[in-house]
Amino acid sequence: MYSASSIDRIEVKNCMSDTYSNDLKNDVLKGLTATQKYIPSKYFYDTYGSRLFEEISLLPEYYVTHTELSILQDTASAIIENFPEGDLIELGSGANVKIKTLLDIAYKSYLADIRYVSVDVSEALLVKALKELVTIYPDLRVLGIVADFTKHMKEIPLDRNKVFIFFGSTIGNFTEKESIVFLKNIARFMGPNDRFLLGLDMVKPKEILELAYNDPPGITSKFNKNILSVVNRELDANFHRDHFDHVAFFNGGKNQIEMHLRANRTVSVKIKKLDLTVEIEKDETIRTEISRKFRRESAEKMVDEAGLRINRWFSDPQGWFSLVELKKSTSYLWKEHLRTQIAQRKAKRVKG
Repeated sequence: MYSASSIDRIEVKNCMSDTYSNDLKNDVLKGLTATQKYIPSKYFYDTYGSRLFEEISLLPEYYVTHTELSILQDTASAIIENFPEGDLIELGSGANVKIKTLLDIAYKSYLADIRYVSVDVSEALLVKALKELVTIYPDLRVLGIVADFTKHMKEIPLDRNKVFIFFGSTIGNFTEKESIVFLKNIARFMGPNDRFLLGLDMVKPKEILELAYNDPPGITSKFNKNILSVVNRELDANFHRDHFDHVAFFNGGKNQIEMHLRANRTVSVKIKKLDLTVEIEKDETIRTEISRKFRRESAEKMVDEAGLRINRWFSDPQGWFSLVELKKSTSYLWKEHLRTQIAQRKAKRVKG
């Protein structure tokens, strides 16, 4: 049970209520009229989809969660020790399994000086998670932001010291180009002393990777097909889930897992709110997710191109997963300094 006082301490800001419907329309129209049909993976996470993902994260086959958590448990003190005050900003926060490991360390000394900022697309999941946290940590200040972190970074308060947190190797859901654009955007909002804690799923044997996305209980299959239910509900479409099979495989040429929905018959789908009929041939697929896997050299190249540098690298003994602490690169800070000086000189000339 949550007390009234704990609920009163929760502030939630919704940045998606006015844009979600149009974003979904545009994304689905673009995706389902492409040569390789696709639906962006961010639409997995309605209330039911978020609950299914919580179940997936507990599966023994899904090594990502328990491996990342083991790394975090070993390194939490080192991560939090030089952060006496400011905001822990978690992007795509979901449930509280990992953030509690950091908050437990902070709670022992200076939690009153830390605010936890949770950013997620699912308002129901976000509120549930924040209610749990303010009950566990009575002194913790929290702020929930219902947002797409690829579009609403300006809605996140940035006036304090910051540690950005991006667990779960969600960065792998972006293409290489999208990843660099995303990281550059984060770098823009980081001060010289701010840090970015980034989860990276590393390349490993194909059998381990594919089993994680093809679990025997079939929960990932339900999760994958749920994206059709989201489109049906939000866009008045008539997808039939049983007309599609869950497919997940490792594409070794691109070092990525791909999740698809493969039509097991020829289907015709009407999407009324788009005034669109989509014809899908038997065995044709709708790609619903990519999950890129990294090697150290590819990760270093990615963050370097984004104007960031690796401050510390944490990994498990097998090298299956990595938590990487990033800071702004010296060259990026120098360029910012030059831009500021140029802007100040121009302003002086205008005044003169």
